Amino acid sequence: QVQLVESGGGLVQAGGSLRLSCAASGSLFSMNTMAWYRQAPGKQRESVAAITRGGITNYAGSVKGRFTISRDNAKNTVYLQMNSLKPEDTAVYYCYGTKYSDSEGFWGQGTQVTVSS
Repeated sequence: QVQLVESGGGLVQAGGSLRLSCAASGSLFSMNTMAWYRQAPGKQRESVAAITRGGITNYAGSVKGRFTISRDNAKNTVYLQMNSLKPEDTAVYYCYGTKYSDSEGFWGQGTQVTVSS
């Protein structure tokens, strides 16, 4: 069983920055693609960014150029650096990962990000 624990959310003004962290209970080497999703009130959960085991990244169009996903396998942690934040980025952000061995997926509990105008 893998546990993913997010941290780093909070309240920030528009134009500000936050860095989210997702700490895995086991080795990130056992995980394949890691991703960040978000869910705003009344909306469906959507993919924000993903990073493969080999470090290839992919971003939603709405965050491209502003957000950066990275992974530190030595620290078993995935990061989401969020710059130039906008009020529409307000959501609960979730970490998601799949195991390399059998593609079983795991979700974190989420961390709230609120961007004020």
